[in-house]
Amino acid sequence: MATHHLLLLPGDGIGVETMAEVERIIALLNKSAKDKFETTSDVVGGAAIDKHGVPITDAAMAKASNADAVIFGAVGGPKWDNVPYDIRPEAGLLRLRKDLDLFANLRPAICYPALADASSLKREIVEGLDILILRELTGGTYFGSPKEMVTLEDGQQRAVDTTVYTTFEVDRIARMAFDLARVRSKKVHMAAKWNVMRTGVLWRDVTAAAHKAHGAGVELHNILADNCAMQLIRNPKQFDVIVTDNLFGDILSDEAAMMTGSLGMLPSASLGAPDAKTGKRKSLYEPVHGSAPDIAGKGLANPIATIASLGMAARYSLNNPKLADQIDAAIAATLAKGLRTGDIMQPNMTKVGTTEMGKAIEAELAKLIA
Repeated sequence: MATHHLLLLPGDGIGVETMAEVERIIALLNKSAKDKFETTSDVVGGAAIDKHGVPITDAAMAKASNADAVIFGAVGGPKWDNVPYDIRPEAGLLRLRKDLDLFANLRPAICYPALADASSLKREIVEGLDILILRELTGGTYFGSPKEMVTLEDGQQRAVDTTVYTTFEVDRIARMAFDLARVRSKKVHMAAKWNVMRTGVLWRDVTAAAHKAHGAGVELHNILADNCAMQLIRNPKQFDVIVTDNLFGDILSDEAAMMTGSLGMLPSASLGAPDAKTGKRKSLYEPVHGSAPDIAGKGLANPIATIASLGMAARYSLNNPKLADQIDAAIAATLAKGLRTGDIMQPNMTKVGTTEMGKAIEAELAKLIA
């Protein structure tokens, strides 16, 4: 029996409501499962700005650094639209990623059988879909310098965002892609723009070298990022693991998520390098949806992505893949019974709110861990 220490950061908007359902699942596990969970909570994003004047405090960062995993809700909303750029709610999440060196973002795109008709694509295209997009998270266009907007002598403005990568940054995430693919379908696509971007050339060449050194038994395919976007719509099941940079990964992973029916359905993981002594990675798990201020506080939010984020934590940080599979199965069983929140509502299904969906998943999970 193991005891896991989790930091819960609900954040803003629907993050508060969906995190409450994660706490419901954790309470069940503490009563019925072998592993035990100790949790602490703190504020982040707009809630932290309101309380402390910053989007995340040093104290909260220390808790995150010491936790076995961080479960994150969502941040932002119109209330904080006019705060200074450096302390915007999203800066709290960016600091977590940067300071914990969470360089790898794992974004699964899984189509649950009961939701194949909820996708905007045809059932035969998405049914059985199970791909994983691995996005480099701490480099590239979002963090490159210089990043500036200046006024020129003639009064025009010029904006600059710099895309920067090093061999080390590309090599470590390429190696992770091969490791992940080795326990899946043994196929990796590397998506970049080597035809027009020098960083794309680096991604292509370094990934090839990493494959030669570390990718035995795994197929490697290079694909231009724009073609990858097209192929995800045309034939998504040709992919298994896609590894790509920060900017392209942001776009491709949202595209893949929507093929499953709703952004409210899917979790994500952000992982750091393994500790040299313990082998443990710093980690943060979060739903891919935002804070949805238009429905916040109304009990309408879909909690599945946040609950599934706990499942990903069990798989990648807590050494409990069985629990991860049980959480996935509980979600699938709940959907198979026809329960739907508004974002995934279909004809002849039963519409439920946040709490009702959370309780239904809890009941299914209770059967599986009994």
